[in-house]
Amino acid sequence: MSRIALLYMSREGQTKKISEKVALCLRQAGHGVEVYSIDSMTGSFAWDEFDAIVLGCSIRYGKHHAPFRKFVDQYARQLNSKPSFFFSVNLTARKPERAQPYNNLYLKKYLESIQWQPDKVEVFAGALLYSQYDFFNKGMIRLIMKMTGGPTDTSVDTEFTDWSRVISFARDIDIFLSRSSDAMDEDYNHLHRRVAS
Repeated sequence: MSRIALLYMSREGQTKKISEKVALCLRQAGHGVEVYSIDSMTGSFAWDEFDAIVLGCSIRYGKHHAPFRKFVDQYARQLNSKPSFFFSVNLTARKPERAQPYNNLYLKKYLESIQWQPDKVEVFAGALLYSQYDFFNKGMIRLIMKMTGGPTDTSVDTEFTDWSRVISFARDIDIFLSRSSDAMDEDYNHLHRRVAS
């Protein structure tokens, strides 16, 4: 099985929670998974130690976090050199018309702006965590929720994440990597037969 690095960028912790669920599912499928928070990484990353990369990041006010965007821009070549996967977390994905990669405008705009081309992309609804926002962000996010028909009671936190979709994303990664491994085995066997003959 594959050795996978899962790197994420979270603010209030929902993207971290999703990352840990993806990692758990992949480990249960037999893969080795190391989980890293991008904002706590120091020094260079050991790309050669991993067969595949999974990245996850949340969005605030329409954009993925700046350190995450910088990381992707800096390491696009390494990301494109091996199987890689990306999930975006945002509150607009709580709505069916914004819940898929093809109709989530924030995600689409970001993917069009980068050189990295992930093998699979997914978007998940995050969590509305009023209890963790500072005064400014609580007011701004409440206003956005009022404008978009979301919860406005700042005494209540609401989780929108569809965990069945998170599990499906992990399963798709497992299937992709298993097929890639089978293809490499077939290439090796074909080459071996040619050399032997």
